[in-house]
Amino acid sequence: MSTQDAAPEVGPRGEPLAAGMIEPTGAAASELATPASTRGELFGASRRAPTIGVLLLVSMVAFEAMGVGTAMPALVASLGGLSLYAWPFVAFMAAGVLGTVLGGRWCDLVGPRLPLMLAPALFTAGLLTAGSASGMPQLLVGRTLQGLGAGSVTVAIYVLVGQMYPERVRPAMFGLMSSAWVLPSLIGPPISGVVTERFSWRWVFFGLVPVAVLALALVVPAMRRLTPPDQARTPKRRGLVVAAFGAAAGVSALSWAGEKPNLTAAVVAVVALVVLVPAIHRLLPPGVFRARRGIPTVVACRGLCAALFFTSTSYLPLILTRTHHWSLAAAGTPLVVGSLGWSVTSWWQGRHPDLPRPQLLRLGFCLLAGGAAALLLVAPQWGVPWLALPVWAAAGVGMGLCFPSVGFLLLRQSAPGEVGFHTSAAQMCDQLGTAFMISAGGALLAVLGTPATALPVLLAVLAALGVLGALIAPRAATPS
Repeated sequence: MSTQDAAPEVGPRGEPLAAGMIEPTGAAASELATPASTRGELFGASRRAPTIGVLLLVSMVAFEAMGVGTAMPALVASLGGLSLYAWPFVAFMAAGVLGTVLGGRWCDLVGPRLPLMLAPALFTAGLLTAGSASGMPQLLVGRTLQGLGAGSVTVAIYVLVGQMYPERVRPAMFGLMSSAWVLPSLIGPPISGVVTERFSWRWVFFGLVPVAVLALALVVPAMRRLTPPDQARTPKRRGLVVAAFGAAAGVSALSWAGEKPNLTAAVVAVVALVVLVPAIHRLLPPGVFRARRGIPTVVACRGLCAALFFTSTSYLPLILTRTHHWSLAAAGTPLVVGSLGWSVTSWWQGRHPDLPRPQLLRLGFCLLAGGAAALLLVAPQWGVPWLALPVWAAAGVGMGLCFPSVGFLLLRQSAPGEVGFHTSAAQMCDQLGTAFMISAGGALLAVLGTPATALPVLLAVLAALGVLGALIAPRAATPS
């Protein structure tokens, strides 16, 4: 496919092009003006390497996020830091928030080229540091580097998709990215467990280094085809760095409080919210909490669906093991079914690029709301535990509709110089919403005592979030 050295403001069909996006000419422009083979667009000669590289980067971050939890008991026992068990998770999440905000701003100013080269290198340095740790301080340094790299690279990937892939094939690309995240959630924990038991927890970190190197080798050559953004068109945003540190501190405090449901944790959670409020004011587009039409509603929808799905996923195994006495392996089955539903639906929606995304988003929220509400028939002592399987399969389908649709709408409505900011805002809503709702679940458990009494209250709140998402989803359409 032939390209030009610089991208104009509009493409062959009149659509706005993100800064640095390569505009096809001649036969290539004609090809984009008519329905084309999605597979050819993603894996043709001009995009095969960056597509595979992006999927490897997403899988790398996802596997590390899902696998470390399985290895953590052995890791902490080896390093003798049981009292600091939660801090490797907190360090990763706090650094991830910081990396998300700073990476988004960096991409808006200089484009995704440097972030996509340096963020994986930072993540790899974190893998090596954590894998060679001789004590908890070194492990925390490694987890911090991983979080910074993971947060930055995730935003940079979205910006790259906006600049390198035509709008028509973006749903398919987001579907592949969803699958690249979901599949490690299926295989990550068992592989991590086997590696830890038969070899060492250190290989949970070291084993991903070759993946990072290969991903970089595939993505970096494609970066030469991107032109830097016009900084004159990038809005000035003051106070982002201070707000990013405030958000990182607030999210880490919420995460810590969620793992320790007691009075002290409740006080910490309140202080965290006090810190987060002014930070959020700087880090999110105006109108998110009023569901203003366009980008603010898209960002809000990302936070709502993530909070609903991931919070439910966190507490569903507790319901099945503590209330219904299922084994840990059996309790993980609904999560596997939900992940498969997410992956298959993401693939399906990518094959139908002409479907209206706000409607898919609304349908996805209906399925998520119905899933959370139906779990009210599972959570109590009198509940029917096997219902969790079909219910969470339907919720996975809902996520497969919601997540790729949010990514597509985010890129479609973002002006040049704002893709990084909007992407980091969506990720922030994801992280904050999930941390807040998980902490709320911990507080309910502390007050009401047992999962059978506390978690139905949480599920009712989560179902209400799904209803809210379904109501505001039509406002995610492009403003007229």
